Amino acid sequence: MLDKEEIKKIIPQREPFLMIDEVEENIPGERATAYKYVDEAEWYFQGHFPGNPIMPGVLIAESLAQTGAVAILSKQENQGKNALFGGIDKMRFKKQVLPGDKLKLEVKIIKQKGPIGVGEAIASVNGDVVARGELTFAIVS
Repeated sequence: MLDKEEIKKIIPQREPFLMIDEVEENIPGERATAYKYVDEAEWYFQGHFPGNPIMPGVLIAESLAQTGAVAILSKQENQGKNALFGGIDKMRFKKQVLPGDKLKLEVKIIKQKGPIGVGEAIASVNGDVVARGELTFAIVS
């Protein structure tokens, strides 16, 4: 299990934009499973939406991307680099993510050629899929 400080040694994101709290599984270059504990005090709930807080889908996608970045940037040849979005495909949002939810984030790297790759991404709460799609990434120095 990796905590936030260990995660920060792998990916460059920092608060308030570090969107994962712990990593349960990390197989460098293959897959990672992480968790985001969705707290009612999150900065984005002030405006999304007042009186009806819902985690924005784009931040669920970002949480998945950071999880995938843990897997890909853990490879020895990628350490110290960054993984940028190259695209988001087939992303579907199935359910709302609310304050108090424990968001499970799973990303499996399904292909990579040079610095470009694709991860299959699934977010769930209590075993129910809330989002799924494919994330294209580019590794840069």
